[in-house]
Amino acid sequence: MNTQLGHLDIVYQLKTAIRKTEKQMITFRDYMDICLYSEPNGYYRNARLKIGKDGDFYTSSSIGSVMGEVLASFIIKQIQTNEHRDSPIQLVEWGGGNGRLALHLLDEIKGIASEIYERLSYTMIESSGYHRQAQRETLESHAARVRFLSEEEWFSNHPTDGVYVLANELLDAFPVHRVRYQDEKYCESFVVWNEQVQAFEESWIFLDSKPLLDYIARLNVQWIDGQIFEVNLAAETWLSTVVKQISSGSIIIIDYGDDKDEIYSAHRQQGTLMCYRKHQAHGNPFMYQGDQDITSHVNFTSCMDIILQNGFKEFTLQTQREFLVEHGVLQKLQNHFDPNPFSDISKRNRAIRQLLLSDKMSELFKVLVAIKKR
Repeated sequence: MNTQLGHLDIVYQLKTAIRKTEKQMITFRDYMDICLYSEPNGYYRNARLKIGKDGDFYTSSSIGSVMGEVLASFIIKQIQTNEHRDSPIQLVEWGGGNGRLALHLLDEIKGIASEIYERLSYTMIESSGYHRQAQRETLESHAARVRFLSEEEWFSNHPTDGVYVLANELLDAFPVHRVRYQDEKYCESFVVWNEQVQAFEESWIFLDSKPLLDYIARLNVQWIDGQIFEVNLAAETWLSTVVKQISSGSIIIIDYGDDKDEIYSAHRQQGTLMCYRKHQAHGNPFMYQGDQDITSHVNFTSCMDIILQNGFKEFTLQTQREFLVEHGVLQKLQNHFDPNPFSDISKRNRAIRQLLLSDKMSELFKVLVAIKKR
């Protein structure tokens, strides 16, 4: 097994956390949390480039401005058909990365619906200081419309009308518990430090956590012996809190994932956990600590259950391709051929085709839209 260690500070923090425990081990969930979110060198906290050609992965907003434009058109239609069409509008984006999606969305609203643009506020909720600064720079042209809040500050507000929440590739990066079904019992993944081989290793311990066992019971899945799966309690907690802030409006979640029958199906015997580094995907989270992304697929069935329990009467779950086509992306293709591959027309057409045809972008990504009306 490749045991290449990652950032020295993250390795030190992990070893310290392990040594502080009685059993000399931490849950995989805590291991993933330190790798991704520890200040200042966790993967989502450090200043290393992550998105684009020189990073570790692409996002829809790094492939042209099309996704932002389509989302803007969708939100504009929602505003124009809802009861709050003349009242203030609050757009809220969680974990907006470098701010490019917000830029594309605001550019489009300003360009095609200036009366809506003038009465909206765009709230960026970002816990990373590095990304918050990048967002300020990217969104400088919309500074009068944009504000930056912590999630505690936003949650402290009363629920309001005209709230549109956007979470693009957010839930898949929440720290997850890893569970294995073996001999009709459940075990949870813990992480230990092996001093002899100088590596982090996985150890499976009998599961006795009530929140995890309750989640598993709700799934009602027929597991196969030895099957490993992830439990994302943080996603449920986040969504349950966010939807209570929306008196009317919508929530849009774009992420890797599927319904529970696919996420926890027998063919996913090793679960859905994946790591990304320099555009290479692999399944070993026990190396490159702080220097690689770690994700797992989102259980959208759980998301839909929470949404229905909180007064949202309309919702759709589609592939990203289906969402883009339904909301007009094909009309954005330029029909005439341009022989210059570097022209704006050629670049735009390539971006649209990549969003629609790329396996990663078109089918693995799902778009959950839930609408709540007064």
